[in-house]
Amino acid sequence: MTTDLTRLSLADTAKGLKAKDFTSKEVTASYLYAIENATALNAYIAVTADQALDMAAQSDQKLQKGEGGSLEGVPLGIKDLFATKGVHTQAASHILDGFKPEYESTVTQNLWDDGAVMLGKLNMDEFAMGSSNETSYYGPVINPWRVAGSNVDLVPGGSSGGSATAVASWLCAGATATDTGGSIRQPAAFTGTVGIKPTYGRASRWGTVAFASSLDQAGPIARTVEDAAIMTTSICGFDAKDSTSVDMAVPDFAAAVERGVKGLTIGVPKEYRMDGMPAEIEKLWQQGLEWLKAEGAIIKDISLPHTKYALPAYYIVAPAEASSNLARYDGVKYGLRVPGKDITDMYELTRAAGFGPEVQRRVMIGTYVLSAGYYDAYYVQAQKVRTLIKKDFEDVFNAGVDAILTPATPSAAFGVADQDMQADPIKMYLNDIFTVTVNMAGLPGIAVPAGKDGQGLPLGLQLIGKPFDEETLFAAARVIEKSHGLEFTPNKWW
Repeated sequence: MTTDLTRLSLADTAKGLKAKDFTSKEVTASYLYAIENATALNAYIAVTADQALDMAAQSDQKLQKGEGGSLEGVPLGIKDLFATKGVHTQAASHILDGFKPEYESTVTQNLWDDGAVMLGKLNMDEFAMGSSNETSYYGPVINPWRVAGSNVDLVPGGSSGGSATAVASWLCAGATATDTGGSIRQPAAFTGTVGIKPTYGRASRWGTVAFASSLDQAGPIARTVEDAAIMTTSICGFDAKDSTSVDMAVPDFAAAVERGVKGLTIGVPKEYRMDGMPAEIEKLWQQGLEWLKAEGAIIKDISLPHTKYALPAYYIVAPAEASSNLARYDGVKYGLRVPGKDITDMYELTRAAGFGPEVQRRVMIGTYVLSAGYYDAYYVQAQKVRTLIKKDFEDVFNAGVDAILTPATPSAAFGVADQDMQADPIKMYLNDIFTVTVNMAGLPGIAVPAGKDGQGLPLGLQLIGKPFDEETLFAAARVIEKSHGLEFTPNKWW
């Protein structure tokens, strides 16, 4: 069977289906064949082949009649954080063993309402806690990219590593993902894909397993800026079931992609020039600014003075909310249960066996910073810092800046089981240095592939926008995408 249909962009797949150039069943079968032959990447936790072919058949009937939604018949991968009715939903954790929800998350329901087909559930860091997709109960996801001439496995970034790898290696036309501190943008940068975190409140959190509720936001990872825009339009929308959902019309984001950047002011924050930042990241950043300038943008140096406090504040706020959210996993109603001599013993044994080391670490940090003697010293202070970070961005945007350009990550993808990263969790956390501010301030941010490092690995740039102004981000990201002239296609080795 040919898998050529898997090499089409999401936009071209949708167009081809509407033009009846091929059927959804053919595209879906091609993706299922590709998934079957890519087990080395460990991108999927559960493949829903029968359900996918049934959904494809239903889409084909609609398409035959000239009906169907914007994603009719397009096969997608779903991060294991989204509840999918009757289908494995475990946040890649042992503690949710065997859990199959009786309900559908709002984000996935929106996609099915637009006609999308579900190929299966994608691997991720356990409970979305990680920057390398190595904390999953189902083992690490492998990046389809490799250093030229090497067979060393690299990480795809996290926590949405399964989503990024599946998109980069043609195992779905696009994927859902979530971003709490960079978990869409960092994996996108590591795999040469496009990932956007919409404004907080733009997409519903209902039916998405919670990590840190004031930071979590759903978004897509896709192959092109246009594909990401199409998926974002479908994913977003008001949901009365989510108290943080914003009642605001969702624009047709794809219509903004070719808008250009003429007359826009792009901010360059001096605080993002970190000590020890690789020269190739700095060079790429400058190159990105040149591309935007060449298309008519105005470049302006700006200051975001509280940036240096963002990472420590994030690693207080996020674990605090995680320790509260994860208290519900106790072995009583669903998931794993380890019997004990009494109920307290059962709670303790279940949580010890069910949570992996990184989740345990963050729950303990969170419990500590929320405890009576430390709540004011840590959690309250972190929330104050968060307010200052948000104000930094407001000041800059009020001064006429339309978007901000920064690097997406401090390096290209690193090796699986990297000894430095394993030995020092802080080094791993530093992967989020450029991305956490966006979550702390609730802003939209997009990562777009922009170049390659000296070893041929993808590098991304990040654009940060005003609240609910994703359209400007898509337009600016498209300028970068058009300007680099590179192919972000990994050599197939799996």
